Amino acid sequence: MLKSIVYAIIGCVMPAPFATGQCGCCRTPATTPAPAGVLTETEAKNLLLMREEEKLARDVYNAMHELYNQRVFGNIPRAEQSHMDAVLGLLNAYGLEDPAKVTAGTFSNTELQQLYDDLVARGTKSKQDAFLVGALVEEVDIEDLVDAMKRTDKKDLLAIYGNLLGGSERHLNAFVRNYEAVSGKPYQAQKLTQQAVDGILGR
Repeated sequence: MLKSIVYAIIGCVMPAPFATGQCGCCRTPATTPAPAGVLTETEAKNLLLMREEEKLARDVYNAMHELYNQRVFGNIPRAEQSHMDAVLGLLNAYGLEDPAKVTAGTFSNTELQQLYDDLVARGTKSKQDAFLVGALVEEVDIEDLVDAMKRTDKKDLLAIYGNLLGGSERHLNAFVRNYEAVSGKPYQAQKLTQQAVDGILGR
């Protein structure tokens, strides 16, 4: 129990398995299951979105780490890169073109580009705001992952999405702990319902 609390506060410390291609915190598999059939238009759209959403999380947290040098922002981007790699494995398996651009902070999806710009601008206001930004990113990821899982029955997609969902829930906990430690205020849900967030936080 104490170890879980410490991990939540300091922000997702990466143990040794990460060096072998796994995200030790989020337990995202290094290999991608064999593809099962042909993707529907909705499945393909969600997979492309997930690839760039994980990039958005990584890029936002890297930007916040440059500003505040907080451990939570230094550690979690490595998990997000692992998530990006897992989704890329699925894109390759299904023959989809990778939408993720190499340059940090740039996106093919115009809505994600606007979201990134808005989040970074908000996060520059204060360390407290930066932690709120991190929590919001994870809430958005959780909502989109749950929606994507409802819209597919393919085991390979569900396996990856399930791992990403678990990671986002742990990351949300980490950002909330940091926010509450700095602000002295209880965290208020920004995208999901308060009931859903409290459930993830174990409250």
